[in-house]
Amino acid sequence: MTSGNSERKSEVLQGTLDLMILKTLHALGPLHGFGVARRLEQVSEEVLRLNEGTVYTALLRLQQRGLICSDWGVSENHRKARYYAITRAGRRQLARETENWERIAGVIGRVLQLEPEKS
Repeated sequence: MTSGNSERKSEVLQGTLDLMILKTLHALGPLHGFGVARRLEQVSEEVLRLNEGTVYTALLRLQQRGLICSDWGVSENHRKARYYAITRAGRRQLARETENWERIAGVIGRVLQLEPEKS
């Protein structure tokens, strides 16, 4: 991932990339790694800039955990490509992580609404 503020973005991304990949595969069905990266960039309206290495490392990590599976197929441009799909365990993990993310986001939202105390 690259950007003028890449250090800050990568910290956030590291904790959320797996969740975003699981959600993308759940919503769109099987995709190859390049397709996952491009889709996340599109949905983020180009705020996220993902390099292939970052995405493939996450895909490998998710596959090793049994949250996604992969199979070889042929891409739109007639090239051999590995397609990734979410597993049943991945869907359960996605539900847990989504609930946790929403809870944490709610807490952060409440904290950001705090007003300075009047002295």
